[in-house]
Amino acid sequence: MKRAVVTGASSGIGAATARRLAAEGFEVIVAARRAERLAELVAEIGSATAVACDITDDAAVAELARAAGPTLDLLVNNAGGARGADPVADGRVEDWRWMYEVNVLGTLRVTQALLPALEASGAGTIVIVSSTAGFTVYEGGGGYTAAKHAETALVGTLRLELSGQPVRVVEIDPGMVRTDEFALNRLGGDREKADAVYAGVAEPLVADDIADCVAWVATRPHHVNVDRLVVRPLAQAAQHKVHRVQ
Repeated sequence: MKRAVVTGASSGIGAATARRLAAEGFEVIVAARRAERLAELVAEIGSATAVACDITDDAAVAELARAAGPTLDLLVNNAGGARGADPVADGRVEDWRWMYEVNVLGTLRVTQALLPALEASGAGTIVIVSSTAGFTVYEGGGGYTAAKHAETALVGTLRLELSGQPVRVVEIDPGMVRTDEFALNRLGGDREKADAVYAGVAEPLVADDIADCVAWVATRPHHVNVDRLVVRPLAQAAQHKVHRVQ
C-alpha cells in the first residue's frame, strides 16, 4: 500500500485530501496541531495515522519524519494560512512574519525532513497546495501574496534541484475556495466579513474540489509531472474578476 503524509489535515482542504487519498488506497499520515480533530478524522477514514505536528517547530517536524518511516510515496504540503487584509502601509509585521513562517518555512521544514524517504521510495511525489496569490497580487493581500510568491519560488527551485531524482514536484494553486476556517481566520474571526468574501458567488470551490486535484496529480503515471495546476471556480475569471449574483 502506498503511503502519504498530509499536513494541515485537521480541517478544510487537508482533511478532504486525507479522505480522498484513503479512498484511492493510500495509507495516510495526517498531521496538524489539533490532535482531537485528527483523532476524529482517523476514526472516520480508518487507514490513517495521526501525528500532532506544528510545522513551525523543528522537533515536531522531526517527529513527523520518524512517524513517516524510511520510505514515503507522497507528501502533500497543505498547511498554511493568511492573517489580516490590511494595506501595506498599515500591515502588522507579526502577521507578515506568521504567514512567512507557516507558508514558506513550514513547507521548507517538512519537505527537508521527508525528502530522504520520498527519494528512498524510488517514485516519490511532493504536492504543494499554494494559491493563485503565488503569482497575482491584490490590494490588502501584501503579506499573504508575498508569502505565497516565496512558496512558489521554493517549489520551482526544488523542481530544478531534484532533476534526475525519482521525485516529482507539483504545485496546485486554488483561487476562491470556501472552507470553514480560511477567511474566518484571516479576518480575525469576524463571521460577517468572512461571509462577505463569498457573497453572491453561486458556486465557489470547496475543499473536495482541491482534494480531487491532489488525487489526480498524485495518481498520474510517475513519468508525468504536472508542474502547476491553477484551479478557480467558474465565477472567478481572475483574482479581481468575480461574477456575483445580486
